[in-house]
Amino acid sequence: MRFTGLFLFALSLSSGLAFAKKNCTDEPKEKWMSEESFKKKAEAEGYTIKKFKQPGTCYEIYGTNKEGKKVEVYFNPVDGTPVKSK
Repeated sequence: MRFTGLFLFALSLSSGLAFAKKNCTDEPKEKWMSEESFKKKAEAEGYTIKKFKQPGTCYEIYGTNKEGKKVEVYFNPVDGTPVKSK
């Protein structure tokens, strides 16, 4: 019984984290790169963008890197630096 309770508790914590938005910057949107400028910068760095999203305070792309591998990358929208990659 104790194991079941612990399992359910751990599951509830992990599911909450899965839906949490990334925090890539504390800067106001006025200081962010435009989406167009960011996409050009990412493509110049070798990314191919299949899908672009703006969750929370990040720019996020799904696509491929310069080696052709599938990627999901979160970027700081102020300077376009990668914050997290999957």
